[in-house]
Amino acid sequence: MKMLNSDELKIAETTLYTHLPKSIKVYGFVFAMNRGKPHHLEVLVDTWPAFTNIINDRAKDFMKKVTLYSTDEEVLRRMLTVENAIDWSTYFLIGGCDLRHSLMLKEIAASRGVSMKGFSLVDLESRVSVLNESHADVVNKTWKFGGDDKGYRNILNLIRHFPTCCITDESNQPVSWVLLYDYCALGMLYTQPEHRGKGYAKALVTTMAKRLHSQGYPVYCFIEECNRLSYKLFKSLEYSSILLFDDKKKLL
Repeated sequence: MKMLNSDELKIAETTLYTHLPKSIKVYGFVFAMNRGKPHHLEVLVDTWPAFTNIINDRAKDFMKKVTLYSTDEEVLRRMLTVENAIDWSTYFLIGGCDLRHSLMLKEIAASRGVSMKGFSLVDLESRVSVLNESHADVVNKTWKFGGDDKGYRNILNLIRHFPTCCITDESNQPVSWVLLYDYCALGMLYTQPEHRGKGYAKALVTTMAKRLHSQGYPVYCFIEECNRLSYKLFKSLEYSSILLFDDKKKLL
């Protein structure tokens, strides 16, 4: 295990850049350090210069924070147990870590008698995809104006011919999505109930708006008056083109 000096941090920044977006949190810290921003960080790697694990340890701040990026979990386990890269005897926050390491971290914490509570910020960018024809049925079942064969055919047509965005689960099945109507308005935004509260809708609308804008599409939407959650979401994204409808589809 090695602590990086200022010259080595510049090399580490270049390496971390090639692993974006998964390395974003560690990269952000190293990026700031290399530009003289105030910090109390120690940066540790397993080997140098070809490292597979890098750990930022904020040791002297008001709250100890650890951020890590790993491409080899077994090496990470050794750094956290045998080499004591983290002081488990003090309270600290793991402020950035790939979710796939969470089980291993919990095992190590438990073995040290440490209670670990998780707050997940998911790497959504890597999970944003597009709908395909096999997804038309699940979208149709959740669309308030669908549910029948006519709705299915309509959705199938939109998936085939217009931009879509979705977020998939570990089985590559969509759990949140947004489509584009044939008049090019954003619509059918939906997140399955068990996946709500994770920021999926905001991530999808933001991604979709950027894609539409880059392709020359108008970016706008229609929202029913009773749908205050959607109205709040789009307003928070500074949408100016929101048309509000009442429950009878009458434009207000």
